[in-house]
Parts: sequence; structure tokens; C-alpha cells
Amino acid sequence: MKSEPPSRVGPLLREWRRRRRFSQLGLSLLADTSARHLSCVETGRARPSREMLLRLSTALDIPLRERNTLLLAADYAPAYRESGLDAPYMASVSAALDAMLTAHQPYPAVVVDRCWNVVTGNGPMALLMDGIPPHLLTPRPNVFRLVLHPDGLSSRLSNPGQIRGLFLERLLRQVHATGDPDLRELYDEVSGYPAPAEAEGGPAPAAGTAVPGPIQVPLRIRTPQGELSMFSTMATFGAPADVTLSELAIELFYPCDAFTAAALRALGGESGPVG
Repeated sequence: MKSEPPSRVGPLLREWRRRRRFSQLGLSLLADTSARHLSCVETGRARPSREMLLRLSTALDIPLRERNTLLLAADYAPAYRESGLDAPYMASVSAALDAMLTAHQPYPAVVVDRCWNVVTGNGPMALLMDGIPPHLLTPRPNVFRLVLHPDGLSSRLSNPGQIRGLFLERLLRQVHATGDPDLRELYDEVSGYPAPAEAEGGPAPAAGTAVPGPIQVPLRIRTPQGELSMFSTMATFGAPADVTLSELAIELFYPCDAFTAAALRALGGESGPVG
């Protein structure tokens, strides 16, 4: 009699538990089960119910895409659909994104997917991408390539070493948190770019911009108008039930000083939206 192949769900679940640094007892308490049952699931001696897998996924804060992977590994149907932004039932989401991007003008804003590929952006974002060579814009611009590649924004930064360190640290944290192989591949690529030397010369910062501020590493970009200094915040959708929506993030840039704010207001109407 042919034996059944071992289930993949146990090893996957154990990998997520270890990534989140939970003991079996700690996770079982959060998921309202027993440590013994959890041990049996991880070793393949017990088949978890669909409800149990969803409870464990919630306790471990597993991304929706990977929750579907866990369910499929246990021979259950995925719990979360993955839709394009052009799907009819995503119309309210697309409208919300458009509203946020428009309202944020004249400051740059961009929507990215889980691998930091640009989905869309507002007009001021196009100003930051001015002069970026075509090979970094196709098939889709990627934020980490745009900023860290020697042919990209890196050559126009006044603090490229600081930005490189900040971006690589951010991406590596995301790799460890998600275990996403595509993010790991992106990290391996961009961390292999040659490390830039700190910029010398170029336009002097506007008066007052050297005063220490609340942002440790601002994005300092040299432009014909002078040095623009910005920081960013990230926004995501609360309680998403769609894989695509759960992986979208909106990065909103703000000026660090009055000079940058005035320059962005003056330039804001000169470019169309990105994407």
C-alpha cells in the first residue's frame, strides 16, 4: 500500500513559529490550543483544522499570502483572494489611493507593492525620478533600485552612504520578518551595488537646514533648485481581507525645512502622475 506523502504544513508552521521567536507553549496559549497538539501538528502526527491554521496564522502575524500557502499545504482552499486594483470590488480602494496621492501634493507620494515595485505615484514623485535611466524604470520602477543603484538617485544624494545603510537595514528586517524569497533576492541584488562615497561639493544647503532635526537620516537630494531635504512616513490599509491590498503601502514624503517646502510648491505642477 502506497503511503501518503508527509504534509508540508508542519515544517512551514514550525518555521514561522521560530521566525517569530515563540515557544510551542507561548504560541499555543495565544492560539487557544495545547502545546501537545501544536507539537503533533508540527511533526505531522496531527492534521490541523482550517480554523486552527487561521488562528495560528493570526497569532503569528503571518502575511495573508503565506496564510494561503499554509492552508494549501494542509489541503484546504485559500482563505484570501488576490485581486487586481482594477477589479470592480476594489474600486473603493483605488479611489482611496487616488485621493491620498492627490491630497498629498505638492509633496511626493508613491504606492508600492510587497517588493517595493511602484504601483502608482503622484506628480511630485515624478520630479524625484527625473533623469533616471530607462533600464531602472522598466518593466516597473523599484524603490530600492531607484535609490541605491549608482545610475539612480544615489548619484544625486548628498548623504548616499547614510541612505544606503538605512534602506538596506529596512529591507533586511522585512526579509527576516516575512521570509519572502523575492525580497531576499532583491536584498542580495541591491546590497551588491557598489557603496557610494559621500557627495562632495554641489549646491550648498539652504540656510538653516544644517540644524539638527527630529529625523535622523533625511533624504537629501541635490537639484538645480538647491538641496531638497525630506523624510517619509508609511501608511497601510487596516484589516485587509485581500492579498493585494494587504501588500500595498503608501510612502508619503514631507519637507524637512521651509526651503524644501517652497521648492516643492513651486515645482508641484510641472509633472504628471507616475504609473
